[in-house]
Amino acid sequence: MDIIFIEELRVDTWIGIYPREKAMPQTIELSLQIGVSTASAGASDDIRDTVDYAVVVQRLRAELAERHFNLLEKLAEFVATFLLENFAAQWIRVSVAKLGMMPGVKRVGVIIERSV
Repeated sequence: MDIIFIEELRVDTWIGIYPREKAMPQTIELSLQIGVSTASAGASDDIRDTVDYAVVVQRLRAELAERHFNLLEKLAEFVATFLLENFAAQWIRVSVAKLGMMPGVKRVGVIIERSV
C-alpha cells in the first residue's frame, strides 16, 4: 500500500461544546495520510488513476463548512469515513487539531486510523 498525504490543511468548521465556540466557526488543522495503491497512476501518469489532492481539499472544505461537531473525535471519524467512502482509500490516518485553544499550547487534537 502507498500513502498519499496532505499536511497542515487549514479548514473552517463549527467545532466545540462551549458557548464561545458555538458563536462562530473555528479554523482547525488537518493532516491526512491516505492509503491507496498508486501503481496505476505511476504507470499511466493520469490523475484519474489516483487520489486528486485538490478534489479532496475542495470537498472537505465544503463538507466541514456546513457541519457542527461537539468533539474533535467526531470530526476525525467523519473525515476518515468520508475519505474511505468517497476516494477508494483502503486505510486512512487523520490528525485533527484546534489551534491556540489554551495559553501556552500551540495545538490540541486527536489522531485516528481506520481501514475498510
